[in-house]
Amino acid sequence: KLLRYTLDKHGLQQVRIIASDRLWEPISFVLLLDSELHEVVDVIGAHYPGTKTVPNALLTKKKLWSSEDYSTFNDEVGAGCWARILNQNYVNGNMTSTIAWNLVASYYEELPFGRCGLMTAQEPWSGHYKVEAPIWITAHTTQFTQPGWSYLQVDGHLKGGGSFVALTDGLGNLTIIIETMTHNHSECIRPPLPHFSVTPQRATFYLKGSFYMVETLQVWHSRLGFESGNSSLFQQLYPVKVWKGSFSLDLNVDEVYTLTTLKTGKKCGCPEPPPPQPFPSNYKDDFNILNPPFSEAPNFADQTGVFEYFMNVSDPGDHVFTLRQVVVQRPITWASDADQTISLIGNFKWVNMTVTCDIYIEKQRDGGVFIAGRVDNGGIYVRRTKGVFFWVFADGTYRVTGDLAGEEILMKGLSGVRDNAWHTLTLNIQGTSASGLLNGYPLWENVTISKPSNGWAAIGTRSFEFAQFDNFHVE
Repeated sequence: KLLRYTLDKHGLQQVRIIASDRLWEPISFVLLLDSELHEVVDVIGAHYPGTKTVPNALLTKKKLWSSEDYSTFNDEVGAGCWARILNQNYVNGNMTSTIAWNLVASYYEELPFGRCGLMTAQEPWSGHYKVEAPIWITAHTTQFTQPGWSYLQVDGHLKGGGSFVALTDGLGNLTIIIETMTHNHSECIRPPLPHFSVTPQRATFYLKGSFYMVETLQVWHSRLGFESGNSSLFQQLYPVKVWKGSFSLDLNVDEVYTLTTLKTGKKCGCPEPPPPQPFPSNYKDDFNILNPPFSEAPNFADQTGVFEYFMNVSDPGDHVFTLRQVVVQRPITWASDADQTISLIGNFKWVNMTVTCDIYIEKQRDGGVFIAGRVDNGGIYVRRTKGVFFWVFADGTYRVTGDLAGEEILMKGLSGVRDNAWHTLTLNIQGTSASGLLNGYPLWENVTISKPSNGWAAIGTRSFEFAQFDNFHVE
């Protein structure tokens, strides 16, 4: 209620409130009890509803949305999941919006939820991308509807299994989307999917009211080929003739059809993207960009904290342009993030590597930074990340640890590093042995590494604190 008041007070009356982005309850029950809350919430949003809703949500008469869904590996099964829930969220659960997490998988594939985007673009260094099958499944709905169109209230269950939805713009246009996804070819990551069966069938549709006069419907078709391995995605077929308000279709399993009065659909002939390439095995960044187009440096994947381009106006010259960790208090989180900040870079398959970076601790007394190699995790599992971590602290000590939490200590001692001064750290990992240099001189060596056997390079800080990095190099 306070949020609604604050939005209105600042001229943001057009901003609407979705709640509670978790489960249907207790928000639905509370809306029925609390008329003030009922007035300010516009949409009930649930995450991963499994195409179902609850009686209380329907009783509120609010719009129902699946406000986060999908997050499934984007192969053919992921496309089947998406096709099924795009229809059945409405057919089974009355949801008029389904929001996919995420749209573009543009993070290192070995991170949690690798390739869980509708398309994949995870190699900015090569420019390679892939328009995956879920994109064309999306097109079956989004190319032939718009926000503002309405679902027609029909029972969208097909006799032989599968579903259909019908939408109109209220101006005479009609779009029907049919899916016949089988259970094993349409499982989403969550929730568990109860068994059901789908068989080939002949379906007859009857157009009534203002649609009785429709004579032809454009047809777009996808078939997900699991056994054959070759799918046919978003192909335009011959239009269907509607005879006295009805037409029939022979439907096979694992298919999607769009039948529509619109003639605007198209499948682009996109240029072939550059071929995939592994991350460069010798990579440098000095962060020397005067007016960067983005706040973050390319290829670094922040897992906790935020690392941004920074300009030191008072620096005499060597370190005017740096990369700075800028989050100085732990955010409110939903996952168990780390107490340290960390940004990953490189190739998860790397085994032997040398990581060098200039570092600048800003936090006095208990500040600290690290460089690392063979880093094995991130995302929602970042708290348990392992690797080889070379830390230096503002009190003049150093540590080598086997984990981000800093609990598995492999070596420690004095370094002479201080805050508010630049130092160069070098971490060398070869086979089962690691060594570290400070300002080009050996500081520690012959530390035995048992695992992980491979992983990314990384930089980071001891806590949520300001710190700077420059002249990063991994080979």
